[in-house]
Amino acid sequence: MNALPITEADLQAYVDAALPEARRAEVEAYLAADPAEAERLRSYQTQTQALRGLYNPVLDEPVPESLLALASRPPAGGGSDKALLARWSLQRIAAGFVIALVSGLAGWMIHDRYPPAESLARAQPASLSHQAAVAHAVFSPDVRRPVEVAAQQEDQLVAWLSKRLGTPVRPPKLGAQGFELIGGRLLPGNSGPVAQFMYQDASGQRLTLYVSTENTANRDTAFRFAQEGSVNVFYWIDGKFGYALSAGMDKGKLAAVATAVYDQIERR
Repeated sequence: MNALPITEADLQAYVDAALPEARRAEVEAYLAADPAEAERLRSYQTQTQALRGLYNPVLDEPVPESLLALASRPPAGGGSDKALLARWSLQRIAAGFVIALVSGLAGWMIHDRYPPAESLARAQPASLSHQAAVAHAVFSPDVRRPVEVAAQQEDQLVAWLSKRLGTPVRPPKLGAQGFELIGGRLLPGNSGPVAQFMYQDASGQRLTLYVSTENTANRDTAFRFAQEGSVNVFYWIDGKFGYALSAGMDKGKLAAVATAVYDQIERR
């Protein structure tokens, strides 16, 4: 009997560790014969692990007391069906929701697509630090294509991102801090495009600078720190720009780099 062809659905199920053992062996044989495809799936697996590291702490958060009280309250009608529903574990429901959210974010980011306009209109705007941390967690582990335009074409990168954001943007120089520009990419924000610049040091440690122009109504210019899962973020507002520097590195070291970025931007 001829083996069934390997489909994209099989490959995605392989990434999610959701294949039966026999089918998994067939997919692994297929990947062994196609190194480029194997590298693509490894990058997907790395991105998925990064997102899980960012969101898994949410699963350990306690259920609010108000929800627990609601779940234990006797049903008004006294019906057995309602009583059964009331005894459902809210924590499991919450965990399922978070897992579904992470999966959706991973698929959306991996395929580099903008969400439909109507979805953006309905979505609750995410914070600057959270958006930046998610973008860092998705793209910084990528081996094959961490950026859309490489640093070797920096002039084209700057011109492209400046045009899309509708204002001049330029990556700061971080050589004195031990980081060199890899390149950058365009990403969707809450209501329009944002830019991401990626840097790397000699050890392979990566950090990303997220630049948004969606903060014109926010006049809070304080230099702030946030921890989003395993990602540390320093962020601030400067005029119409919002900046967020993200990395999985020590807070003190990241603060020094963030200060250098801030100083360069202030001098422009």
